[in-house]
Amino acid sequence: MKEYQTTIKSPFSLAGAGLHTGKYTNTTILPAEADTGIVFRRIDLTPVVTIPALADLVTDTNHGTTVTSAGVSVSTIEHLMSALHGMRIDNAIVEVDGPEIPILDGSARLWVDGIVKSGVFTQNAPRDYYRIEQHIEWQDQKSGVELCAEPAKDFSVECEIVFSSKLIGTQSASLSSYDEYREGISICRTFVFLHEVEQLLALNLIKGGDLDNALVFVDKPLGDEEKSRLAALYGKDKSSIQVRNGVLNTVEPFFDNEPARHKLLDFIGDIYLCGKLLQGHFKLRCPGHHANTELAKIIRSHIIKQ
Repeated sequence: MKEYQTTIKSPFSLAGAGLHTGKYTNTTILPAEADTGIVFRRIDLTPVVTIPALADLVTDTNHGTTVTSAGVSVSTIEHLMSALHGMRIDNAIVEVDGPEIPILDGSARLWVDGIVKSGVFTQNAPRDYYRIEQHIEWQDQKSGVELCAEPAKDFSVECEIVFSSKLIGTQSASLSSYDEYREGISICRTFVFLHEVEQLLALNLIKGGDLDNALVFVDKPLGDEEKSRLAALYGKDKSSIQVRNGVLNTVEPFFDNEPARHKLLDFIGDIYLCGKLLQGHFKLRCPGHHANTELAKIIRSHIIKQ
């Protein structure tokens, strides 16, 4: 059955703080013509700078994915890209008035909700999936990261993550088709260990982090002094700082394997930087933004050679 490209029916906007810069930005997703792909536009600059969402333009993968063109960047794009990919949006223009996409609730849920509310418009142009036709892999033996793609009729992913902490340990998650994305993957939030939070702050990162937009795992006893420091850091009352089943949050995890599902969410966003929807089966062990985007670069090189 022949498929056709899609875009959204009408523009929608979301606003919030960037996870790493803490800067409040407005992001508007607009419909785009067929064969446009996904394109970012920094509308806070004169002239406006356009940055195609392509793996060739990835310049940073430190705790997020950044694309850059003409010296201008947009960072932390992975959750929005995941929503566009997971909902099979071929074409969209993303206007943002700052350097970072808002973190929102730490998942792709609000972007997906915006797409659903806007509606999906089917365009008069055939959809051109890229079909994986041979074994493709990227690995780092030192870190144990292994990502590979195999031929398959549909898009599917198996993901395994391994952490030394018993709070996460070894987890797996899977997606057997795009149809499972909205309910099973898009709602899963980013995660971090408490001991990493202060390290990231020292690196001038996660200024827009909050107890409500990430699962913060606590793998050591939390004393009153640390509770007070966290309360001051996040502008909360000390009494609201709680640990439930090893998670420092005011919310409960949606799934026992939410960290693995979120890693899969990130991969779905990063791999879309190859520039096309995909037909293939992906197996991931300990994925991360660097590995994800390196695999996307390899796939993109195959696409360009077609």
